Amino acid sequence: MDWLQRMNHAIDYIEDNLENNIDYEQMARIALCSVYQFQRMFSFVLEVSLSEYIRRRRLTLAAFDLKNRQNKVTDIAMKYGYETPESFSRAFQNLHGLTPTLARNAESQLKAYPRISFQMILKGVAEMNYRIEKRDAFQVFGLEDIYNYDDIANQQGVSIPEVWQNICKNGELDRLRQSVIGDWWCEGNFSKELGAVFAFDSYKFTSNTTFPYLIGCYKSEDSRVNGYTVVNVPASTWAVFSTLSDESGSGNYDLRSLKNRIFSEWLQTSNCNILDGGNFEMYCTNKEGYEYCELWFRIEEKQIG
Repeated sequence: MDWLQRMNHAIDYIEDNLENNIDYEQMARIALCSVYQFQRMFSFVLEVSLSEYIRRRRLTLAAFDLKNRQNKVTDIAMKYGYETPESFSRAFQNLHGLTPTLARNAESQLKAYPRISFQMILKGVAEMNYRIEKRDAFQVFGLEDIYNYDDIANQQGVSIPEVWQNICKNGELDRLRQSVIGDWWCEGNFSKELGAVFAFDSYKFTSNTTFPYLIGCYKSEDSRVNGYTVVNVPASTWAVFSTLSDESGSGNYDLRSLKNRIFSEWLQTSNCNILDGGNFEMYCTNKEGYEYCELWFRIEEKQIG
């Protein structure tokens, strides 16, 4: 059974259980991957989070149910997993723009989100820059926090882009960069184009709805790591994908499109599986001074048979 079939079987499971509790572990088993991998593939390919898709589908069906005036709002709320009519009403209004009561009117305009399916779309016209690297185990260190998968924010409600902005303003980014001592590029066998600070995420399990994210550096022999989290990176084979150089100098990269292509195109046609255990987002500057970004994914060859 190929990737498309597995993903569509997982969607079948979701659709069959919109009126029940959806077991994320069962869903991931159907797709033959971890919960985190499934959520990541889902969001990268469809550009909507898994929980948001489930919410939209449930509230779409709830709108149909409301057209039948025999159905009580309380019963509909419970049917689609809402503990109270009030929480259902808030979610319904946020999506449809009107209350469940007003939705009963014949002239009311509602939103419908249809069931999705994964399909093979022949692309491949635009090139994908990637390479395969094998690396021994090494360590990284830096600023760690745990983020919710849905809104990419920590417990304080601060998003990852906001965290980067904050550490740039308060000087923490410079302090982190200065904590790397010596010729760490040579010691770690990295290209001189690689910047000292990068992002490393999903290197350990936190929960089915959260992931760890570290803004950090390579731990060289003389690095000053007091006050920072140190993470072990196991010996691995990595698929490294590169964005195009940002010749505007703004440091903006179209990472969303690159991630979409990795999971919807490269992963389907390669002989590799992407593994849990950590992914890097490396920030680089080429010899001409143009910035680009590399995404590093741990991989293994697919088992035949």
